[in-house]
Amino acid sequence: MNRHDSTHDEDMRRRAAAQSALEEVGSRARLLVYIASAPGAGKTRRLLDDAQRARTAGRNAMIGWVETKDRPDLDRLAADIPRIPPRMVTVGGEQFAEFDLEAAIAAKPDVVVLDELAHDNLAGSSNAKRWQDALTLREHGISVMGAFNIAHLETAAPVAEAALGYPVREIVPLSFLKSADEVIALDVSPELLERRLHSGKIVRDEDVGRALAGSFKPQTLYVLRQLLLRTIDELTIPAISADAVSTAAAILPLRFADPLPFLRRTAAIASALDLGLEIYCAPGASMDVLSAMGHDLDAEVLQAPHEPRDEDIDRVRASLVAVPLSKLASRWANRRIDRDLFIAGPGQTFLSQPPLSSQLSGALGDRLRIGYGKLTVYLGAVAGSGKTYAMLDRGHVLKAEGADVVAGFIETHGRKETAAMLEGLEVLPRKRIVSGTITYEEFDREALIARRPKVALIDELAHTNAPGSRAAKRYEDVLAILRAGIDVITTLNVQHLEALGDAVFRLTGTVVRETLPDGILALADEVILIDVTPETLRERLRAGKIYPPERIEAALSNFFRTDNLRALRELAVREAMRAKDRERVSAPFERLLLAVAARKSDLPMIARCSKIAVRLGVDFVVANVSPPDEKQDPGVVAAFAAQTQRAGGTWINERHADVPKRILEIARSQSETTVAVGGTVRTPRWPQPNSFARRLLDAGARELIVLARRHEHIETIEAD
Repeated sequence: MNRHDSTHDEDMRRRAAAQSALEEVGSRARLLVYIASAPGAGKTRRLLDDAQRARTAGRNAMIGWVETKDRPDLDRLAADIPRIPPRMVTVGGEQFAEFDLEAAIAAKPDVVVLDELAHDNLAGSSNAKRWQDALTLREHGISVMGAFNIAHLETAAPVAEAALGYPVREIVPLSFLKSADEVIALDVSPELLERRLHSGKIVRDEDVGRALAGSFKPQTLYVLRQLLLRTIDELTIPAISADAVSTAAAILPLRFADPLPFLRRTAAIASALDLGLEIYCAPGASMDVLSAMGHDLDAEVLQAPHEPRDEDIDRVRASLVAVPLSKLASRWANRRIDRDLFIAGPGQTFLSQPPLSSQLSGALGDRLRIGYGKLTVYLGAVAGSGKTYAMLDRGHVLKAEGADVVAGFIETHGRKETAAMLEGLEVLPRKRIVSGTITYEEFDREALIARRPKVALIDELAHTNAPGSRAAKRYEDVLAILRAGIDVITTLNVQHLEALGDAVFRLTGTVVRETLPDGILALADEVILIDVTPETLRERLRAGKIYPPERIEAALSNFFRTDNLRALRELAVREAMRAKDRERVSAPFERLLLAVAARKSDLPMIARCSKIAVRLGVDFVVANVSPPDEKQDPGVVAAFAAQTQRAGGTWINERHADVPKRILEIARSQSETTVAVGGTVRTPRWPQPNSFARRLLDAGARELIVLARRHEHIETIEAD
């Protein structure tokens, strides 16, 4: 390539980057869709808030259609926003108002607010459906902000109808959502929906009882919320490298007598690693039987074009590949792979729900005590999601209802909108802690307990307290507040959950140092997802609403890359679903034994395996068995022992002439133990020895987890 070509290519790359940046900040028409689980979730308010912000930013935003239901707060928000006059339609001698698409196009605003996208348009409209009006506006260069409830989505409607007890008439196709530029879930707890229902903000007073007995029954709201989160989960699968996708693939050969135990055990590992499951079956397999199994396991069943072959592991887009013990599995274990590999014996059927062993086990027991406070966690993908704003908004709602609410610790990070939300709330003074030459401002746990409000708003649950504090972490302070009988509403980013460290690293290439036990979500009475799209987050970052100016460009090119944000959003959705289900993670074994060599390259495997063990709730052992004549660095061995102890595991260090044989003997000293080992760095070529994973299989291992080796990018992510 000559210099001119190189300069031209660089110029093209810069133009593409500039165009991408311009598109992100709204230089082209965009379609933003909010989806909620039920009426009363706040769709209209979000639309009006967004329209007000657009106007403040200098954009011409107009209301195409909203229903304020005569609520004073919504009427105030809508009062300053110009409206597109409705088209009047006569039906049966009566006049009805309808959105006027032609008038909107003629007005040429920058943005149109268009609620109730599932609405069937009246006679004489250009389109049969309002969602079609939204697409038409975008085609004419006008951005649209719209909303509808999940029951109206074509893929959710059949389940929603069964839960609601009546047919859903107005339908929005899934293709419409997929064509949107941004889709955001408005996740609201059933408790808050019930409060809004009783306050008259959803239906008339005389209709409240009927709503509580029908569409607002707790079980109905639960089903609708699951439909909402699952839909967002399916829409947020990031398009990234094969080893980083949030999918596990189970490979089934044709001749497999009973695949169900294998699939159940694979599903357990996939669930522990926050992976969706896909089942690939060979031609000739009974699709009806496998589809039924897939439905029970919440997995997608796909038919492969042929029996699994050596090269298929490179073609499958999955970060974990599961395959039954076979010659093919042995060959895969003997080559360099860029994803994890689970090899399971066809006869292995063990599956259990292990006893809870967690730093929070005592708190989980305390939670059943009368007088123990309720914990609500607002969960987001990253800093800037809007968790603190939502928490403060909830505080104002509770205060208006007469609850004694105190802002125990709020970190605004200099965001004006968040700071404004503190007005009207009692704010607890911060405790000053001096350590050396540094003065810290921390949450004053003792002062809050002495004040004894009904509800405490406490930001940044994963925060590490200043040296000399009574508790090392803020979540420990929160547990003390709950034990005192005070309800706590708090915020958390998904990457700070300890056992998700491996998933976060797999997806983003970043190791997050500030963590807390993920059992905190099991302890919570409510986990509310604060959903936001990567595009919106990057726009907020550029506007200086997340980090100070000197950190913006670095964040945009590192942790706040679009693919990272998509991946973290997907994790947050799945954790919200898991927490709501309160499902205990099943375990396909009782003990995980990591076989290592005492060399620095194997040290990161301890952290990876310990997080898998924590997620599954199983015992963890690290074994270093070396030949009698092998030299070892005592310092490295000591580092392995210390790392194992920090990870809560048991360290074994032995000498033996036959290393694979001895590893299996240690594994079989306790039933239901599965061995894990790091994958080979390069595919062995004769006369090189086989990989250690292959040697374990040749020695008789019935089951094996082969972990892909990854290079860490260390980045400290602060709690927010």
